[in-house]
Amino acid sequence: MVAPDSVACMVQCPHYAVAGEAHMVLSDRSIKEAVARGRIVIRPWDPSCVQPASVDVHMDRKLRVFRNMRRPYIDVREPTEDLTEVVEITDDKPFILHPGEFVLGSTLEYFELADDLVARLEGKSSLGRLGLLIHSTAGYVDPGWKGHLTLELSNVARLPITLYYGMRIGQISYQQLTTAAERPYGSPSLGSKYQGQTEPTASMSYKDFRKPSP
Repeated sequence: MVAPDSVACMVQCPHYAVAGEAHMVLSDRSIKEAVARGRIVIRPWDPSCVQPASVDVHMDRKLRVFRNMRRPYIDVREPTEDLTEVVEITDDKPFILHPGEFVLGSTLEYFELADDLVARLEGKSSLGRLGLLIHSTAGYVDPGWKGHLTLELSNVARLPITLYYGMRIGQISYQQLTTAAERPYGSPSLGSKYQGQTEPTASMSYKDFRKPSP
């Protein structure tokens, strides 16, 4: 077992590492300390949203809705912006997510991570019990990330589900790496596609098929 003082030191010291203690999950106390030191940025910051080992995140207004009639199929080698359009949730009227429907949303919060931390985005248990999933594969947040997180929202229930602006939609937890990443997300050599995003962002998988310029 690692002593509490060791955990605090891991949060405070960017290059601190303990052999065999990779991927240590930060507690509520450690999350608050990391926020106070600027190693974790969450805007807006509301301490009441801190859970025992995570922070609740909320639904923003904008959703990117798929218009399936515009294409016969999705080609992962081609841009998909024309396949989707952005709609907004108003203050007094929810968005209705129908069974089997899939839309992209966004967290109300803006996040930044130090280069020796990673994060996991997960759904709220109460919403999962209603059939609402908030991500398909994009639950992992790399060290060095900056921006709002895109939500992959799907309804696996048999009845429509309402989505309200500002509702608690998920929770984010943080893990300590053994060392700081040599190339954090956003490094020029990585070609990070989603750094700094501010709203639901369509897939940019087509960029993986493009040959680099000579």
